Amino acid sequence: MSYLLALDQGTTSSRAIIFDEHGKVHATAQREIHIRTPHSGWVEQDAQEIWTTQIAVVQQAMASARILAKDIRAIGLTNQRETTVVWDKRNGRPLAPAIVWQDRRATQWCNQLLEQQHQQLIHKKTGLRIDPYFSAGKLVWLLEHVEGLSALAQQGHVAFGTIDSWLIWNLTQGSQHVIEMSNASRTMLMNLETQTWDEQLLDLFQIPASVLPQIIASDAYIADTATGLLGATIPITGILGDQQAALFGQSCFEAGTAKNTYGTGCFMLFNTGDQIQYSQNQLLTTLAWQCKQQQRYALEGSVFMAGAIVQWLRDGLGIIKDSAEVEKLACQVPNTDGVVLVPAFTGLGAPHWDSEARALLCGMSRGTNKAHIARAALESIAFQVSDVLTAMQSDISSPLKELRVDGGASQNAMLMQFQADLLNVPVLRPKLLESTAWGAAAMAGLRVGVFSNQDEISQSWQLDRAFEPNMSEDQRQTRLSEWSSALCRARSEPQN
Repeated sequence: MSYLLALDQGTTSSRAIIFDEHGKVHATAQREIHIRTPHSGWVEQDAQEIWTTQIAVVQQAMASARILAKDIRAIGLTNQRETTVVWDKRNGRPLAPAIVWQDRRATQWCNQLLEQQHQQLIHKKTGLRIDPYFSAGKLVWLLEHVEGLSALAQQGHVAFGTIDSWLIWNLTQGSQHVIEMSNASRTMLMNLETQTWDEQLLDLFQIPASVLPQIIASDAYIADTATGLLGATIPITGILGDQQAALFGQSCFEAGTAKNTYGTGCFMLFNTGDQIQYSQNQLLTTLAWQCKQQQRYALEGSVFMAGAIVQWLRDGLGIIKDSAEVEKLACQVPNTDGVVLVPAFTGLGAPHWDSEARALLCGMSRGTNKAHIARAALESIAFQVSDVLTAMQSDISSPLKELRVDGGASQNAMLMQFQADLLNVPVLRPKLLESTAWGAAAMAGLRVGVFSNQDEISQSWQLDRAFEPNMSEDQRQTRLSEWSSALCRARSEPQN
């Protein structure tokens, strides 16, 4: 039996999952992470807490599976992307809170770049749009606002990285300062064609090159874990940003395949093969992975609020006690009775890119109750995904035949059925919903020879349920029109 350990460091929790070579889960451990919002639009975490929870769940998972570190062939790592950490190279201590991908504090900096008309240059070089979402603006903000950080950086003492960089630094006790390529492609600093840091952008943003990690392939053998950390050393041989890991874990290896992950946010990735395809419809072009010295690219639509909407129903409104209750509550009513929620709590992502938009709940009457609001909340996730797919269909020559889904909210049958109805394509949910963690584990396993090729990984994908569309075209258009109308009202500026 070959065991693979996946470290899955997400926005709301750190997890460790032990798989065998068939994708069977032998143990899972999870710990929540605190999120702080000290100002409107700011979202922070404690980098030290990210590391301590991550190493704790690794030890917990191994104990639960009753295996030792020496029994594990390799570690694969996947992580929340764009979240930005700076630390002192001399002692490994964080120099500021980790700025989470949802954070909008770099909005003003982004607006300046837009005013200076750098949009086309940045899009061509990085495949991304100018937006506070990406790491570059977060790093610039830290260098400008954290006292003494810029001076320390000039002296060569500051390390910058995304969460993969931070975890690898700690797993190797400071011997490796690296960033995996799919994560690097989300910084707004990497040139997509050359897969190197872009010097023109570093100059434009005034970021000292000394803070940057080394860019490595997704299937690189990085190092063994530090001696004394886990009882035996384990090779670290696979890293992917969480959405790219889900694409890999869903076996979307061929150009033209797509997946959607329903996590804190919602992310649709469409594999475009070895071709960089630039979107004409406000989507992102991203590196999917570099494996066996071959690049794969993807189009991506990022929705900022998905599972986080259910958290808001629980923690903000208090209409459910547990996230799992939302489907039962929503199913108490046959429809929303005209209620629409636009969940622009942290602005709107693809394809609207309106960081100033704010959430809106509309269409309520005296008859509206919490079941209508719960149903509208779930439907809002599907509406946002529909907007992304509509944009994606305009960018690609052949229509999407099916959508593979994963993530926590994909277990919600009402949501998946409504999603299939809106998209008018079958939504396929696999038996293994841990696509993200499995993608990282499979990448690591491929490198160490647990799998000889991607076809062997594909064999682990098994269908749990196919949701077939069964909504009439008239009804679909009516619902989309209601959504579109509410969306216009939530925008920061009226759209034509």
